[in-house]
Amino acid sequence: MLDTILLQGASDPFTSTGSGEIFLLARLLFGFVLAFMGLNHFTMTDGLAGYSEAKGIPAPRLATLFSGGLLIFGGLGVATGAFVTLAAGGLAVFLLASAVTIHDFWAVPEDQQQDEMTSFLKNTVMAGASLAFLALASAPWPYALDISLL
Repeated sequence: MLDTILLQGASDPFTSTGSGEIFLLARLLFGFVLAFMGLNHFTMTDGLAGYSEAKGIPAPRLATLFSGGLLIFGGLGVATGAFVTLAAGGLAVFLLASAVTIHDFWAVPEDQQQDEMTSFLKNTVMAGASLAFLALASAPWPYALDISLL
């Protein structure tokens, strides 16, 4: 049993058959959904900026455009395996911050609580996935562009 535990902690987490392909699929699903969400920040800027303004976000239009760019960059970074530390780390910070500031289900009227809680939980789960990708950023990713700043 100890050998099994030690093998699971090996330096290359992608040695088992199909693990590289499954990890690629996870990256593509996660990354492209976030990139699509980022595109929505550009196609629905006025509505999202109004929502941000109602939540008390400073410079709501700029914040909407910045967060859209971050979602696109971060999503594509994770999907392609480029700038992974920056992409996954940026996504984790943004998703946690927006969960608390934008989707504050505890501070809205009762008829809005369920929608905000769903969005809060969605952002929290995606932040967890971003942190998992960040934890694996130092391992060589299969099928990755493997571009970084360092």
